[in-house]
Amino acid sequence: MGLRSSMEWLARALALAGGLVLVVITILTCVSIAGRAMIPLGFGPVPGDFELVEAAAGFAVFSFLPWCQISRGHAAVDLFTSFLPDGANRFIDVVGELVMTIVLFVIAWRLAIGTEDKLRYGETTFILQFPVWWAYAASLVGALAGCVVSVYVLYERIRELVTGRSDFGPATGAIH
Repeated sequence: MGLRSSMEWLARALALAGGLVLVVITILTCVSIAGRAMIPLGFGPVPGDFELVEAAAGFAVFSFLPWCQISRGHAAVDLFTSFLPDGANRFIDVVGELVMTIVLFVIAWRLAIGTEDKLRYGETTFILQFPVWWAYAASLVGALAGCVVSVYVLYERIRELVTGRSDFGPATGAIH
């Protein structure tokens, strides 16, 4: 397995995990709402449903970052660059990837510090009393994978700039 396919596998695996978590969140929310509607029948909402949704949604958001990065899924406005030569657009792509890589590293760095703080202070959720650092750590996995994938994509954009060829493109199977 080459570097490119390894990065695509990592990004795809995390995106699938994030998608699965969103399905679970949806089911949990439906069950909890149905439970609220059936209180007269002796049912009730899922205890701590909002705590679980909050933690899981954070993981899901960060798990999609690597796929978005490798498939060039971030919003782009090419209104002013479409008339520029390919070399200029490749340079702009490198600058954009560099900025995104820096942003992802800053996010991961601050998320790691937040995880350490939540672990050190032993903060727990109000209802379920599970440690808050678990949600931070789960999100950190996606953020760190985003950093790894972003460095790889930056490398590919630099290679495209140097060689003058744009053969990297979006990840295989990307939907555009």
